[in-house]
Amino acid sequence: MTRQFGTVGVVGLGTMGAGIAEVFARTGLAVVAVDVDDEGVTRGRCHLEQSTGRAVARGKLDEAGRAELLGRITWGTSLDALAGCDLVVEAVPERMELKARVFAELDRVCGPDTVLASNTSSLSITELGVHTGRPDKVVGMHFFNPAPVLKLVEVVKTVVTEPDVVADVVALVERLGKSPVVIGDRAGFIANALLFGYLNHAVRMYEARYATREDLDAAMRHGCGYPMGPLALLDLIGLDTAYEILDTMYHQSRDRLHAPAPLLKQMITAGLLGRKSGRGFYTYDGVDSPTAVPDALTPVAAEEDVPAREVRRVGVVGTGTMATGIAEVFAKRGYDVVLRARTEAKAQAAVAKVGKSLHKAVTRGKLTAADRDAALARITPAADFERLADCDLLVEAVAEDLAVKRAVFQALDEVCKPGAVLATTTSSLPVIECAAATSRPEDVVGLHFFNPAQVMKLVEVVETISTAPEVVATARRVCLDLGKHPVHCGDRAGFIVNALLFPYLNDAVRMLEAHYAGADDIDNAMKVGCGLPMGPFELLDVVGLDVSLAIQRTLYLEFREPGFAPAPLLEHLVTAGRLGRKTGKGFRDHT
Repeated sequence: MTRQFGTVGVVGLGTMGAGIAEVFARTGLAVVAVDVDDEGVTRGRCHLEQSTGRAVARGKLDEAGRAELLGRITWGTSLDALAGCDLVVEAVPERMELKARVFAELDRVCGPDTVLASNTSSLSITELGVHTGRPDKVVGMHFFNPAPVLKLVEVVKTVVTEPDVVADVVALVERLGKSPVVIGDRAGFIANALLFGYLNHAVRMYEARYATREDLDAAMRHGCGYPMGPLALLDLIGLDTAYEILDTMYHQSRDRLHAPAPLLKQMITAGLLGRKSGRGFYTYDGVDSPTAVPDALTPVAAEEDVPAREVRRVGVVGTGTMATGIAEVFAKRGYDVVLRARTEAKAQAAVAKVGKSLHKAVTRGKLTAADRDAALARITPAADFERLADCDLLVEAVAEDLAVKRAVFQALDEVCKPGAVLATTTSSLPVIECAAATSRPEDVVGLHFFNPAQVMKLVEVVETISTAPEVVATARRVCLDLGKHPVHCGDRAGFIVNALLFPYLNDAVRMLEAHYAGADDIDNAMKVGCGLPMGPFELLDVVGLDVSLAIQRTLYLEFREPGFAPAPLLEHLVTAGRLGRKTGKGFRDHT
């Protein structure tokens, strides 16, 4: 029979502890909330009053309900107040020695049947348990921030945790209206083990001045649909907390990708902890404020500094989904477009594909029939490269084969007028290789549109060591005119989005092949715990396992990071022909 918890304790009343206390009180449980001193208690009470006040303002709680909720909480500064609790959740700062002391004291104070839980996001539950005389009743209960909002709770069992204790805690989590995922005791558990490698990689990109903080964050928001960019998320989490989690993960995994970026330590030493201190990667309008304000690092509009070339006529080379999508985007914005294919018949078919897409937009009420006809009239099919001679901007969107792309750029170099901008839509190949196939490398730039080009706002503007500043300015201005969000980066494998996304996906495959958690639990943890639109295995099946493997191999060959080596399971599935949705089988079977 499942045990019913009536009175629960919370130790540590920072943002997480106060949020957990609120979650328990919302469910009707009596809560004993304890911090080290009166200041800590006052801070925790303030967190709760502000949080419940916002709930009232949003109509999610009335004043009577708020009063009842706050009335269920007893405040104190001594652990002795927790003696009568059925469950105590520790939520003190992420330092093992501090948590161990708390657990040893709780073991002394609490009854022999009291379950002791830690909200740690990365430290060993097993090690905490050995500081008590009841390691069989010690579990992890990792809530996510903000606890009153996010549904995921990772329930972490050790090799000695009693199965009944795990079952009772899972039942409690469900009673709280949360989604429990039961996992074993390893650094980072599911969500943080996958999330913090990605966040650390983003810091390293910023540290190397590969991209601005704004472009890094915008790339992941617009390119992947993430609710927050990595640097803004680190500011929310707290840079000191992130450092402790990464350091713990590194000491267990010895994976260099988990070694905290040196910039994190420097910022922490300087007191730049994120929102909690009012400054982190961004500057905020106050301590604990979510509102970022301009500062000395806020970029000015680059297009004002360097003159851009005029672009009226655009050539698009290719007939695939990306090529026709890009042609449609330009035509809808008033550009004359020449759509070039290998034969006249293929060019006509590509224009017809654009017409079909435009017709769908009319059917959905997103475009008028007149605008559809006008856009289609602006597209001219062509089979000869000479038809591109008077274009101001050329966009290559052929297959991801370097030899094919180089041949296209050689042909463009021969026929295009001086001053024409030559762009490639490659997502992973070196742009400089395309530039080197021409006599005008200064005119070559990367314009990585995202699929479907008609919908996705992000475009990565990739400059090589040879690209002229006015060509970059031209690419940016064109993107803005198309209603896109351009982000700027250098010419290296994966650019921003793929370089951050695919190592995270690869880590998820490694976690699955290690039998740490199933695909469903991993996907659920990342969607519910981190607010991502898709779990890693859902996304891999959509992208295609063969495409994902090719990108991961490219990243590994460029950076030579052992952690970037493709997971063997990914290699095996591709070899077996399980490529995802396009073949009906990938990490899951699709009907």
